[in-house]
Amino acid sequence: MAAGKVRPVSRGDGARQRMLEAALAVLGESGLAGFTMEAVARRAGASKATLYRRWPTTSELLVDAMDATYRPLPTPDTGSVTKDVTEILTAFVTLLERTPFPRLLAAFIDAAERDPALSKLHQDLTKRRREPLLIVLRRGRERGELPPDTDPELTTDLLTSPFFYRHFVAHRPVPRRMVSDVVARVLSPKT
Repeated sequence: MAAGKVRPVSRGDGARQRMLEAALAVLGESGLAGFTMEAVARRAGASKATLYRRWPTTSELLVDAMDATYRPLPTPDTGSVTKDVTEILTAFVTLLERTPFPRLLAAFIDAAERDPALSKLHQDLTKRRREPLLIVLRRGRERGELPPDTDPELTTDLLTSPFFYRHFVAHRPVPRRMVSDVVARVLSPKT
């Protein structure tokens, strides 16, 4: 193929996925400022017209890319709220440490502050990502492993916030024992 030519993109799900992956790669590398249809088309090996046929705006492309790519973590059911929460938090720490998720999330949060459609999607994605912990905590409360007055929403905040803070604010690694320490302190506080 001659230099400068864009190879045609098929119309199937594989092509769509390739374009969504290219969108996330551009977002991760260039942030919101570099997130343009031209940059995504170049990365995907597609024409801008192909992208515009599927996504009339960069916001719609970003919404679709984030929604299609970042699904909630699995909801374990080991029979123990402590084990279930530990599994979810361990998977979350792995996501923070070994994937492009943190860079993409930071860029996406920035974009959501400026665009109401992205803000709504960010709220929806956050709600879906919280759901596994909420389910596990409700089950633990129903089984009597947690006090009856346990607030699953607040407990989810208490369980996840230390990891967000450590990674995004303090820019420090998560120690190996942090998951078990956080779980022990939040779910079995000494009174």
